[in-house]
Amino acid sequence: MIKRNLLLLGLSALISACGFQLRGTGDMQFSLSELNLEARNAFGDTVQLTRRGLESNGVRISDSAPFKLVLAREDVTSRTVSFTSGARGAETELTKTLVYEIQGRNNQPLLSNELQVQRSFVTDGNNIAGAAESRAQLNSEMTQAAVQQLLGRIQMITPVQLETLQAKADARAKAEAEALEAARKADKELQRQASPISLPEIPLELPGE
Repeated sequence: MIKRNLLLLGLSALISACGFQLRGTGDMQFSLSELNLEARNAFGDTVQLTRRGLESNGVRISDSAPFKLVLAREDVTSRTVSFTSGARGAETELTKTLVYEIQGRNNQPLLSNELQVQRSFVTDGNNIAGAAESRAQLNSEMTQAAVQQLLGRIQMITPVQLETLQAKADARAKAEAEALEAARKADKELQRQASPISLPEIPLELPGE
């Protein structure tokens, strides 16, 4: 646990040192006072910036929080939009997709959604290193923009909404469990009725006995 905390601190310091700051999230008002936070890439920039944005605006990140924000999937795709004159370069569009959900008790999904951020840049066939640098910079900008969108959406969620969704999820889970139990009992009854009937043995009396 100590090693993990030290690693998290080290990553946060590294992100800050590289100038990777989350902008545009100051003075946000959240109705949720605490959240658990989980991501497939637990040490990635997206989850670290999300944690920082929530905590800096008064949302406590705790494993014991009743609701959990899960960054389920994150990927970046690219496509060529157009070519420049002479076909030495091309305009490339990058799309960052972030899939997230909020879970309640027993990891029940209460709501899920996704967001996208797009950026484009022009590559020069004579400057491959410059193209790679532009792409890396845009990736950083898209990560910040995605986190800003995510925080804006989380900001609009209230504890009452999540409690309502939790009650519906509990009712749905109960109904499914009851239906499963009823099906199990019905199947057991069918098996009982289909089993061969055991007849009592009747002793045979031989002639002369």
